[in-house]
Amino acid sequence: MKLIIVKDNIEGAQKGFEIIEDAYKSNTLHTMGLATGSTPLTLYKRMVESDLDFSTVTSVNLDEYVGLTGDHPQSYRYFMEQNLFQYKPFKATYVPDGSNDNEQAVSDEYEAIIAAHPIDIQILGIGGNGHIGFNEPGSSFDSITRKVELKEETIEANARFFDSIDEVPTFAYSMGIKDILSAKKVLLFAYGEQKADAIRRLFEEDKTTDLPASALKDHSDVIVIVDEKAASALTQ
Repeated sequence: MKLIIVKDNIEGAQKGFEIIEDAYKSNTLHTMGLATGSTPLTLYKRMVESDLDFSTVTSVNLDEYVGLTGDHPQSYRYFMEQNLFQYKPFKATYVPDGSNDNEQAVSDEYEAIIAAHPIDIQILGIGGNGHIGFNEPGSSFDSITRKVELKEETIEANARFFDSIDEVPTFAYSMGIKDILSAKKVLLFAYGEQKADAIRRLFEEDKTTDLPASALKDHSDVIVIVDEKAASALTQ
């Protein structure tokens, strides 16, 4: 894993965008794996401001809340439309169908999508407990798209996006760790001191399912972009 420490999330977004731009201009960017939440917002803003035309690129999102339709203001489909897709149309955009309560059908459909559109660059954030996507601690490194129950700390962290913590869905559909590792390149972003311990564990502790992001140690091309606060607990 390559570590890049930046001043703030604006510089982090620029570093990430330059990697995406290089792949785009070398015609090796056909499919992007996308993430949601506050971490990638500055990256998406930088993509929107650019002159790159993403109409030849397919996107595959990591996850979606179970029980929310794509037009729900807190769904991840809605998030992507509001922050990226309405400004930069993609060739095709895929997000798990949170309105479908048939877990097997959602899994089969999404695994087929990933197989048909191998991910060239996967964008990731990291949870304070080390989750990537909604692959919570204890997730198998061989996991594929499935329905997952969210940990209490994840629900609490996401409650700021809802009127009440009681409105936060407790289940989500998520790409598995095996799916994430299938990407050719992974860009993981982390900002703020609340991510510092997870980043320390990622770089300084052994691989363990207790820290899902540690599965990335097995990947050949991972770039971790963090601000100074997220890097503040590193001792090596």
